[in-house]
Amino acid sequence: MGSLGQEIAELWGAHLGGREVGVEDDFFAIGGNSLSGIKIIEQVSEQYGVQLSVRDFYLAQTPARVAELIERARTGA
Repeated sequence: MGSLGQEIAELWGAHLGGREVGVEDDFFAIGGNSLSGIKIIEQVSEQYGVQLSVRDFYLAQTPARVAELIERARTGA
C-alpha cells in the first residue's frame, strides 16, 4: 500500500490515543469506536475532500481499505 494508506493509519493512531497503527489493522480490534470513527470520517473529509459514509468506513475496517475508498472517490470510479 502506498503512502495514503500510511497517512490514514497515522490519522487513526492520532484519534486512538497516539498508538501505532498498521495499514492492515482492524479498526475495532485496535480500540476504535463509533465516536472515534465519526471524528476520523470528519477529518478525512477535511483533509482529502472525500465524504465517506459511516457504513463504508466500518465495512472497510483497515487503513489500507479506507485509502482505497478515498482513491476511488477521487477518481470517480
